[in-house]
Amino acid sequence: MSLKVYIDGKLYPKEEAKISVFDHCFLYGDGVFEGIRAYGGKLFRLREHLDRLWASAQAIWMNIPIDPDEMDRAINETVAANDFSDAYIRVLVSRGPGDLGLDPRKCTKPSVVIIAASIELYPEELYRSGLDIVTAATRRNAPDSLAPKIKSCNYLNNILAKIDGIQAGVIEVIMLNQEGNVAECSGDNIFVVKNGEILTPPESAGILKGITRQVVFEIAADLGIALREQDLTLNDVYAADEVFLSGTAAEIIGVVKVDGRMIRDGKPGPVTEQCLRRFRALTCSES
Repeated sequence: MSLKVYIDGKLYPKEEAKISVFDHCFLYGDGVFEGIRAYGGKLFRLREHLDRLWASAQAIWMNIPIDPDEMDRAINETVAANDFSDAYIRVLVSRGPGDLGLDPRKCTKPSVVIIAASIELYPEELYRSGLDIVTAATRRNAPDSLAPKIKSCNYLNNILAKIDGIQAGVIEVIMLNQEGNVAECSGDNIFVVKNGEILTPPESAGILKGITRQVVFEIAADLGIALREQDLTLNDVYAADEVFLSGTAAEIIGVVKVDGRMIRDGKPGPVTEQCLRRFRALTCSES
């Protein structure tokens, strides 16, 4: 069955889903997006994702042409039309067609695109064995240049970091900020565990405030594990008892080697495993 893609109120077969080459999202990366998961046919933390989408759009001076309730219906309609139970949904709002100039006022109307598909970011065996990652040469965008909290369609900073990882033969990379502290990974937030406490970079480090990152905060509180935001150096990562990543597509996954240095015994640790189990239970209970 051909995938069906939602574009501005209509569903199109994947082969017929098109936007204008003059759309500023295509020309300049001028747009915002969210990645959302469906478990058992129900969307996980949809309202949090929509809140962030609207905040991103407001930050780039763009009005989304439908309201959140209509977006909710459109996303559910797209998932149902593709007969998915478990899915990854990409919701994208582009600036819309304009001309070859940068002026966003030349764009007539933003477009809403919704794609539902299956996704397996990491093979299941890596949740048992853990990831080997490296530090990217590419630094994270400075927040005063392009705020990482805006989930924009201009992902070149992350892509360049991803290329660093590909060339090093690993799946994911750590990105440092302009001060040399740990910010996040190319597509995930990062946590370390030290002496029974979970630590993660603060928003001021230049991170995207991940929806799954916030779920980790909730899980830690529920499990009675202390969690604190603080600036982290690479040495904090190398010397950690555990390291794990979080993200909508990744869920929660352990890291066992960073820049060739084994983390503790080279296996995902007990806090990581607890958090992953609780996260998967949560996706079932909210579905």
